[in-house]
Amino acid sequence: MKGDFKLANQKDSINVRELINEKKTTLNINRFIEAFVPKFLLVIATISIFTTLGIVFTLLFETVEFFKRVPFVEFFTGTVLKPLGENAQFGVLPLLTGTLISSLIAMVVAIPIGLMSAIFLSEYASDRVRRVLKPILEVLAGIPTIVYGFFAFTFVTPILRAIIPGLEPTNILSPGIVMGIMIIPMVASLSEDAMSSVPNAMREGALALGSTKLEVAWKVVVPAAMSGIIASFVLAISRAIGETMIVTIASGSTKNFTFDVTQSMQTMTAYIVEVTGGDAPAGSTLYYSLYAVAMTLFVFTLIMNLIAQYISRKYREEY
Repeated sequence: MKGDFKLANQKDSINVRELINEKKTTLNINRFIEAFVPKFLLVIATISIFTTLGIVFTLLFETVEFFKRVPFVEFFTGTVLKPLGENAQFGVLPLLTGTLISSLIAMVVAIPIGLMSAIFLSEYASDRVRRVLKPILEVLAGIPTIVYGFFAFTFVTPILRAIIPGLEPTNILSPGIVMGIMIIPMVASLSEDAMSSVPNAMREGALALGSTKLEVAWKVVVPAAMSGIIASFVLAISRAIGETMIVTIASGSTKNFTFDVTQSMQTMTAYIVEVTGGDAPAGSTLYYSLYAVAMTLFVFTLIMNLIAQYISRKYREEY
């Protein structure tokens, strides 16, 4: 009996020691993970920062080289862009005009439809309808842009040519409209999220004071969610400005400096695609013009985002 008792005590001691060792091992692993994860996240964040800096410095150095060959004033005030030939001219205004007009058309389409869709989903639709409609709306964002480009060129443009006399086969109106359709889900989804975050107490208080549901939506919910709505507009504009395939396919490559939306025009992104696909010799002025146009697009988008940040912050402070 005594032998059995001693054997049982030894087994219990071994089990206790094994349990203690397992807990120590688990504790050491947890401590290692807790010490490793912040360092790993720091490395990832640092890689992102250095990648951004690398892109900026690459654009900057190559752009400086371009401006050593082409005067700064000529580039930003020139209305003629002829990058090939002996008398090459590098005026960015035709590209800048095409980019701004196409983006403006896209926002004229996307902002009203997207905002109205967001108001309906947030204020009028039931939970069941919202769960069905919102994913369907967001499916538009998953369609490849090259599909949108061929849709603009083969479907939208023929319809517009039947309605608008003198509309060229490649024009800036058709891709602008299709870009607007493409970014509707972005405006609608982000705006609806901002409106849904408005406390129900604000709605109930307005309704208790005798406001109609439409008045609550326009005078209470939309102003309270204005910072998020503006953020959705800015992201949508940035998406439209940076769009490549739709304008490359449907707007043509004519570098016209005009405000006539029925004519063929070229955007900055389409110009970059055209030149890179045309075997531009490395070290040539044409090659460096790619970086100058890209830097112009980068600075333009950065300034727009800074302005939007200021507006969003202002509305966030007011409401």
